[in-house]
Amino acid sequence: MPDTHAPIISRRHALRLLTAAGALGVSAALGASGLAGCTTAPQTTQDTGDTATEPATSSTFAFDTYCTFTVYGDDAAPALLARACARYDALFDLYDSESDIARINAAAGAPTTVDPATADIIKQALTYCEEADGRFDITIGTVSTLWDFEAGVRPADSEIAHALPHVDWTCVQVDETDANAPTVTLTDPAAKLDLGGIAKGYIADKLCELLRDETDATAAAISLGSNIAYLGEKPDGSAWETGIRDPNDPGGSRVVDTVSTRACSLVTSGLYERTFTLDDVTYWHILDPATGMPVVTDTVSVTVVSPSSTRADALSTMLFIAGSEEGMHLVDAYDDTAAYFITSSGEIRTSSRWDELTSAS
Repeated sequence: MPDTHAPIISRRHALRLLTAAGALGVSAALGASGLAGCTTAPQTTQDTGDTATEPATSSTFAFDTYCTFTVYGDDAAPALLARACARYDALFDLYDSESDIARINAAAGAPTTVDPATADIIKQALTYCEEADGRFDITIGTVSTLWDFEAGVRPADSEIAHALPHVDWTCVQVDETDANAPTVTLTDPAAKLDLGGIAKGYIADKLCELLRDETDATAAAISLGSNIAYLGEKPDGSAWETGIRDPNDPGGSRVVDTVSTRACSLVTSGLYERTFTLDDVTYWHILDPATGMPVVTDTVSVTVVSPSSTRADALSTMLFIAGSEEGMHLVDAYDDTAAYFITSSGEIRTSSRWDELTSAS
């Protein structure tokens, strides 16, 4: 994250490699595309057949996960996507001192000039913060930076208590008076941004926009780990197929369901993604902004389908914290959006539009 989160495998959050296939069954969704291996450079395969029917495929490592691209109609497009990923990674990475997000956090309340994309993602994120009623807050960085899910570090209760008053999205101000050099200010100098709950969704949307505006691509499947976006229609007219990972399968290869969709985005969040156990207690990475602790929920996995990957990403966090019962009502407030919950008891629950949006023929 957010993202945008070019990193190397040994970096602080390389544990996210455990979700390289994503919470979604990307092998089923992407078909020909493969993983690049341990590299930050994009690996591209171009098929020798008609580019209208045979895709170009590529993969790269960014945002602490493997990203894969399958593009129909433009063999050069996957490399363009990989370069865009590297750019967003450099902008949004919380732990890169030169990123826009790290510079905002280090500014001690002073206005920070940022890339227009950084201002845009923060502005969009604040909309979801306002709608989330405390379930989604991009200033969770004040608390999330205390935790280390790679090293298995749990902060002391006193540290969390000290940080919690600074988790308040209303302290974030975006000034776009100069569109080319916007500024972001944290009016609480102790607050810290963490875009991990929305960045990959935002980036997936921007990559689709890039394909539409700057390439001859006719269709594409983009996987940023557990965030998948589909653009256009496959040459044979068939639906995009995506497997939903079984949260109880440590290897991540077993799926509990397969869905068929047209152009859309699917984002899965799961409690299995980053965890550690300390003193017989298991902690997971989805933190409740109200407590600074891993969320207490009946949900172990939630998949959101939406035309907007940004929305799907933000909602996947919000719905986790809300739980499956309230979450199904929350997601119904958004048009063309639905959710698939797997609860701790193994029950599968879906919101009212799920079948409508995932039963393309």
